[in-house]
Amino acid sequence: MLQSDREGFMTSVGKSHKAIHEIATRQPLIDDPNVHKDGTYNPFGTFRYTGDLRPRYPLSSKREVPPHIKRPDYAEDGIPVSETRRAGQPPQILTPEEQEKMRTVCRMGRDILDAAAEFVRPGVTTDEIDEVVHNETIKRNAYPSPLGYRNFPKSVCTSVNEVICHGIPDKRKLQEGDIVNIDVSVYYDGFHGDLNETYPVGRVDDDSKKLMRAARRSLDEAIKTCKPGALFRDLGKVIEPIAKKADCAVVRTYCGHGINTLFHCAPNVPHYAKNRAIGTMKPGMTFTIEPMINLGTNWDIVHWPDDWTATTVDGKRSAQFEETLLITETGVEILTEGRRRADLYDD
Repeated sequence: MLQSDREGFMTSVGKSHKAIHEIATRQPLIDDPNVHKDGTYNPFGTFRYTGDLRPRYPLSSKREVPPHIKRPDYAEDGIPVSETRRAGQPPQILTPEEQEKMRTVCRMGRDILDAAAEFVRPGVTTDEIDEVVHNETIKRNAYPSPLGYRNFPKSVCTSVNEVICHGIPDKRKLQEGDIVNIDVSVYYDGFHGDLNETYPVGRVDDDSKKLMRAARRSLDEAIKTCKPGALFRDLGKVIEPIAKKADCAVVRTYCGHGINTLFHCAPNVPHYAKNRAIGTMKPGMTFTIEPMINLGTNWDIVHWPDDWTATTVDGKRSAQFEETLLITETGVEILTEGRRRADLYDD
């Protein structure tokens, strides 16, 4: 879901995101060329975007979470204190009871993502998808993990077309031919679950189909290699050749991460070959694999001024898929596993 260089989230984890809230409430000038007829506007009019996508503000108000729902420690002030305290420590080995809690929250996450996917069609805004995810989450007495994490303003990340990850849901309507990644993370009974998928909006072009299939297949093949004793650094050896064969590149700035009582923690899980990740998979470890794959040869990123939205440098499309995994005594269990999608596996 949300990642940093070291712990699977974002490069500058210490950045303040007060600017998001200032931008969301700023009133544009009436004669501003970035103001649209429907009253929405592009808050970064002078920014040099790499592709055709533009944000549509103002953002909707922060969605409420009922007081009886248990919250993670960052929910109020945005600071994940527990993550900071555990930084540098080895990956946690979960007890059988803790593993069962992970199964529960990950099943929730899958159900919520599937519910959101039903709303993907031309004319729907990403903010409306955020509302679906938020409501489906609190309906289960769970908390949407992204909400408030380092001051992220929404309950889900929605990344459209050239957006690699961390797209902020806004009032832009999805268009025929878009692709959109929906990244759902859920906190329940003290544990987080994390997964995402990229969906076509109506009919998409052949390059988008090729991209999504490469992203999905690279994840699936990487998962097949997971077992006790496997090295985290070797996952990139599986992922990158699949991407290259499809004329795509693997993003290096972001990676998978450990997940359990913490949203992001050890191990660090890069997706590119010849990385220097440390660590061996052991029974009881839970972590994500979530390769971000770009069309073309460029894996680098550009951040929008909101300090969250990460896009390709050339405006080409990017796709991602993510699962939360548990290493067992004999192999691996996909805690967030869903149904097989024909649009990705059937040529």
